[in-house]
Formats: sequence, C-alpha cells, structure tokens
Amino acid sequence: MRRDGGSRAIRIAAIAAAIVLALLVLAQLVLPHIAASRISSRVGRYGHVEHVSVSAWPAVKLLWGDADSVDVRARSLALSPSQAAALLWEGRGADHIDVSAEAVRVGSLALSSAVLRKRGAQLSAHARASRAAVRAALGPGVGVRLLGSEGGRVRVAASGNLFGVGASVAAVAEGEQGKLVVHPEGGLLEAFRLTLFSDRHVRVVGVAASEDGATPPGYVLGMNALLR
Repeated sequence: MRRDGGSRAIRIAAIAAAIVLALLVLAQLVLPHIAASRISSRVGRYGHVEHVSVSAWPAVKLLWGDADSVDVRARSLALSPSQAAALLWEGRGADHIDVSAEAVRVGSLALSSAVLRKRGAQLSAHARASRAAVRAALGPGVGVRLLGSEGGRVRVAASGNLFGVGASVAAVAEGEQGKLVVHPEGGLLEAFRLTLFSDRHVRVVGVAASEDGATPPGYVLGMNALLR
C-alpha cells in the first residue's frame, strides 16, 4: 500500500509539472503577441504603426508590465509632448525600447527619420527637422539661427518676439532641473526662462543640434533624458 501511495504521489507530481511546463510554453508563445498587439493599438491612436515586436523571458513577467525589449516601427505619428511622455512612462517596465518613425509631429514641430531608444532609465532621441518646419513651429515673426552645440546645450541667435525684444539675441536651450528651457545668453535678460518641455516622469539631461546638408536643408536634433 505504501508503495502504491508513493507511486501515485509521483504520478500526480509529474502530471502537475507537465501541466505547469505546458502553461509556461503556451505563455511564452502567446503573451508576447498579445503585448505587441496592445502596444500597436495604443501607439496606433497617434498614427500609422507598421510593426511591433515584444521579447520577454519568462513571458509571464509581461503580466506585470515588464519586458526585455520592445521594438516599434511607425510610418507617421502625431502627438503632443505630454502624450509622448505618457507613452514612455507606460513602457517603463521594458529594459530596452527602440522606436523609429519616418515622420513625427510633436506638438507644432514636424520631424522626420525619428529614432528613440530606452536603455534602463536612460532615454535618447534624435530626428531631422527642416528649416521650414522649425520656422513654422516658432510662428510668424520669430527666427533662429544655429550658433553651436556642445555639452548638452544648443546656442542659437534668436530674433523676433521670442523674448519680447525686436533685436537678435544669443540664446541657449538646455536641460535645467529636469526641464527643457531656453534663455538669453548674457545681458539683463539672462534670468528669463522659457520652458519648452516639462514632465514629472521625464528628466531632460541635455540637447544637441547640428546642421544637416541634406535636401531640404535642416537640422539634426537630439535629446538625452532619464525616465523617473
């Protein structure tokens, strides 16, 4: 009797182990596709998404919002800075995120060849903006000319009503206390700050810009930030 009872217990344990293994295999096959579909639907609210893939091992951690990697490729997106920050915060559980889009409109600024990467809490993004797109985003009567970029700061010559003065003034765009701000460089107006972007979950570390000689002429813009 004892031998029969022991054999029965072993069989039950083996069956239970087989069931658990089968469920894990099923989860590994199904859950990444479900997660990819949800991400595609979420991002698709803002444009045309071409491809989403999700990787996670074990896949069951997707149930808690964690993932090893997420890859998103889009044709076109249009969203506000706050909506972009909200999407990034939703993806905080993914170790690696790669997002690329042929065209993106963030607020009033039209961008092309946009790429965003997340590695842990570190965020980096770069995109191209034509000079015409920059002028349109600034509005009538306001102009900028790139002077240089280094150390996470971008220096421009700003003209028009950007700071309430008619003359051209040197200005700096940089990360300050987690915000993206622009301010005059030197003079009595240096204390003036214009906040371009601020979000409690995204801490801006630095920005960069360079001339792009492609057609039409424009700039390559970059930003580094931390997700918090």
